[in-house]
Amino acid sequence: MKPRGLRKERVGVVVSDRMQKTVVVSLERTVMHPKYKKYLRRRTKVKAHDENNQCRLGDRVMIVECRPLSRDKRWRVRQILERAKAQEPATPESDAERSQEAVEGGS
Repeated sequence: MKPRGLRKERVGVVVSDRMQKTVVVSLERTVMHPKYKKYLRRRTKVKAHDENNQCRLGDRVMIVECRPLSRDKRWRVRQILERAKAQEPATPESDAERSQEAVEGGS
């Protein structure tokens, strides 16, 4: 049996968790412009397999390259590095309070 080659590992942010056992991860990399030598940020979105549906929107995760799992899934979630900060759900009362504070602060 041949030893397996090194697999690519990337760190990204979960931008969608609406599918079952799948998350969409945004990967960011920097590239230098060939003429102007300025560093630019490039983003790529990939689908990754999340076996236990543990990832949530905004989590920082480490993903690892694997064999094709579906038509466009080629990555697996290895671990969750950092959980997203919990956001309170928007309610009509909280929206009204915020708009009232804005009116009072503006005058």
